[in-house]
Amino acid sequence: MASPAQLDFNLQPLLEELDQDELGQFKSMLRSFPLHKAFHQQELPHMEIEQANGKQLAEILIKNCHSYWIEMAAIHGFDKMNRVDLSERAKDELREAALKSLRERKPPSLEMTWTQEPESSNLDEIEEQLEGEPELTQVERDDPINLESDEGWKAKRPDKEDKFRITLKKKFWEIWKNNLNPGAAENFRVITQRYKMLIPFCNPNMLTGPFPDTVVLRGPAGVGKTTLAKELMRDWTQDNLAKTFKYIFYLSCKELNHIGPCTCAELITKDYPELQHAIPDVLAQSRKILIIIDGFDELRFPPGALISDICGDWKKQKPVPVLLSSLFMKKMFPNATLLITTRPWALRELRFLVERPLFVDIEGFLEVDRKEYFLKHFQDEDQALRAFDLMRSNTALFSLGSAPMVCWVVCTCLKLQMDKGEDPTPTCQTTTSLFLRFICSQFMPAPDSCPGQCLQAPVKALCLLAAEGVWTQTSVFDGEDLKTLGVEECELSPFLDKNILQKVKGCEGCYSFIHLSVQQFFAAIFYVLGSEEEKEDRESHSGDIGNIQKLFSKEERLKNPSLPQVGYFLFGLSNEKRTRELETTFGCQLSIDVKQELLRWKVKSNENKPFSVMGMKEVFYCLYESQEEEFVKDAMAHFKEISLKLKSEMDVVHASFCLKHCQNLEKISLKIEKGIFLENDTSLESGSQVERSQKDQRILPFWMDLCSMFGSNKNPIFLEIDRSFLSDSSVRILCEQMASATHNLQKVVLNDILPASAYRDFCLAFSGQETLTHLTLQGSCQNDVLPLLCEVLRHPKCDLQYLRLESCSATTQQWGDLFLVLEINQSLTYLNFTADELLDEGVKLLCTTLRHPRCSLQRLSLENCHLTEASCKDLSSALIINQKLTHLCLAKNELGDGGVQLLCEGLSYPDCKLQALVLWNCGITDSGCSHLSKLLQQKSSLTHLDLGLNHIGITGLNILCEALKEPTCNLKHLRLNINESDTQMQKLLEEVKGSNPQLTIENDKPRFQEKQTFFF
Repeated sequence: MASPAQLDFNLQPLLEELDQDELGQFKSMLRSFPLHKAFHQQELPHMEIEQANGKQLAEILIKNCHSYWIEMAAIHGFDKMNRVDLSERAKDELREAALKSLRERKPPSLEMTWTQEPESSNLDEIEEQLEGEPELTQVERDDPINLESDEGWKAKRPDKEDKFRITLKKKFWEIWKNNLNPGAAENFRVITQRYKMLIPFCNPNMLTGPFPDTVVLRGPAGVGKTTLAKELMRDWTQDNLAKTFKYIFYLSCKELNHIGPCTCAELITKDYPELQHAIPDVLAQSRKILIIIDGFDELRFPPGALISDICGDWKKQKPVPVLLSSLFMKKMFPNATLLITTRPWALRELRFLVERPLFVDIEGFLEVDRKEYFLKHFQDEDQALRAFDLMRSNTALFSLGSAPMVCWVVCTCLKLQMDKGEDPTPTCQTTTSLFLRFICSQFMPAPDSCPGQCLQAPVKALCLLAAEGVWTQTSVFDGEDLKTLGVEECELSPFLDKNILQKVKGCEGCYSFIHLSVQQFFAAIFYVLGSEEEKEDRESHSGDIGNIQKLFSKEERLKNPSLPQVGYFLFGLSNEKRTRELETTFGCQLSIDVKQELLRWKVKSNENKPFSVMGMKEVFYCLYESQEEEFVKDAMAHFKEISLKLKSEMDVVHASFCLKHCQNLEKISLKIEKGIFLENDTSLESGSQVERSQKDQRILPFWMDLCSMFGSNKNPIFLEIDRSFLSDSSVRILCEQMASATHNLQKVVLNDILPASAYRDFCLAFSGQETLTHLTLQGSCQNDVLPLLCEVLRHPKCDLQYLRLESCSATTQQWGDLFLVLEINQSLTYLNFTADELLDEGVKLLCTTLRHPRCSLQRLSLENCHLTEASCKDLSSALIINQKLTHLCLAKNELGDGGVQLLCEGLSYPDCKLQALVLWNCGITDSGCSHLSKLLQQKSSLTHLDLGLNHIGITGLNILCEALKEPTCNLKHLRLNINESDTQMQKLLEEVKGSNPQLTIENDKPRFQEKQTFFF
């Protein structure tokens, strides 16, 4: 009996979330997943699995299968089923388990999760040991594989594989030792240890196989993908992976960009030329080879180069992109294992080349890692926690903080301010302000000194380099790049000294920025730097750099994911105070024309669709980055329609900053997702309502600013709030702002809003709104809303003309009270009760109002109100008396032929003025058509009739067509469910069209699942 597997995530609740079809699909995928040595001396009980529910299936797998196999199979299955939510939950639990394991293994003296790297003295000892290893002779280098046959050599020298590892060990310890990133080895250690367990061949509980032979590490810039890849190399040199792989080859795409055509043998052994002649022997053991291809996103290749001229001959010279594609597609080294690192945006190219890869998401620092980094950097806990909270308050900045280097930038910047006694709060308000403060603080001039003129040329050179790199998607620059741009290496020295730029180890004469975001910031400065004359001179060296128009082009941004962040920084640099700070720091002139150019793009297509190249959410983020109120007011002046989906607190912050300056708005649609307002969110596992209300206090001031647009706006506003999760406090603020804006709220649509009490609060706010003419209340949470609606309609200033209540529950008495008010209110002309439980009793009360001489209703919809034939008698009598009602919708009610007969009796009276009647899906058959036919021949007032989705056959249609041919028929528009393949039916309709050319007959095709009220 096998011992139960110990999983690092809870499988049972994940499987219990699958419905029956999904569970069956998951079981099918389990059968197709490789089972090699996955079981403990027993077969998988297939019969039990087929009959098992989610809970039972989890128990069976845990009892019979190895934990690693279960983890891999479950994540693979969830991904294939498009249940990414379950896959992500499993991965999150695995990461937490890894972090917990790290914490449990940390040294007692260390109060954080960081695993310390060897001290430099230890590294020196390792280096001394490596230097002491015997060197290979020229003969040995020429044929290292066959040295095994030389017993004497074996006795005195390490074997070929040991020698290969020694060579690698020297190289990689040197890279590790000389890494210029501040604290890089220590910072990334927690990341590499966490994500190693998700790589099949690194998991200590790994099966002997099979595992995916292509693993892709994907993640944003600077989160540890390359560090993890290099650590795997180092692990191999220390024999941790030696049993799995005999050879490991490391290829950096940054370096490969500078290599011309070569053979595959030359490519993979470029750092170990002594192995080139031994490639046949290496190929013979290709299942024991790991090839690491680092930085696929940085590979430069012409369009189509990756999928053309694929080669399987390792001795043929080919361009590097072709060789890499051949490796990806397993034409070269087909049995080798590939580990590829890339940023997510490059996956669209990579997916075409690799078959069934395992994707591992490298997320960098988790929140707990960032917090511990701050505690370690600041040493003072209060300062550290304050700085951490400031970074967390800015979602964009906090997201960038997944990269350890960005955490270093933030900590360096904020600690310097705190040490000086300055308030760091404004610094973290926007991402631009943080990076600006960091850069300027590195070049702070001495007191009473003039701005350093010596920095003018270096900063211009650096900005040119940054912009060129962004547009060519390059992060490593060599001497040739500098020469092309006219940049001297000496100009970069000030930025090397300040850890803004760094030399790339292993690539002589190459430079890179410490993080992509720093490069993007300097690229943004490029667009504002210098006078017009200087710009023209600079542009002569910048053929690849696009102008501002291209920077915001949708096509360019799709090709180059670095451009949006440059755009955000550029908006941030439109702030005059910030430009002055840059001018002071670097002693150079900045252009103010960029602000007007950014504004010009807000009306690129037409005035009613500003910023058409960006979504509304991104527009608000850009404008918020500027923190320039006059600039925002100018930009928002052209907005008349806005649709917003608020997903986070920062969405509210950005929107509030812009909307409070929006004075010409005519329509706004809002959707507020769950999790922004917590006060009424009882689904949260912890925290009382008081605690949740306190958490809301930080966002409510911004929400108040957003709602203030109702008071500041000059135009009548159409407000729509759809499927939104609010709170008591946020609803109160919104209602107060709407109540104070008595002259501009015209149309309001509220659909599926929580909490349920919100509808009552809104109705109270609407009372006395003399400009409100249209009101729609939809959703199943409208409890006790009718009494308050009665107060709204009774108010002497009420001018409501359109009222729609959908899915509203009320008592017969409440309905009766509402209908009595309609005898007093003279403004309401359109009443829609779609999907309300009105029932026949409610219609009887409504018809009493319809017969009242002061009733002003002209259009009435009773769609899906659970009516029967009994309601038709009351409606018929009301139609005889009421001469104002012109449109009546009775769709989706089981009226039947008897109900139609009763309605026709009322409609046949000369005083009846009804023009449009909707009987869509009312259970009408051929018999009901005879009653309608008689009505249509009597010169009825009816001009529009909808009979869609009824069971009308050829007999009923024939009866209708006889009436439609008569000259006394006034019908102008008819909708029917027409079978276009029925020739007899088509012939009848053609005859009608010939006799009555004024009549339009519309086919209610099967694709219309709901009626389409073309005239209602």
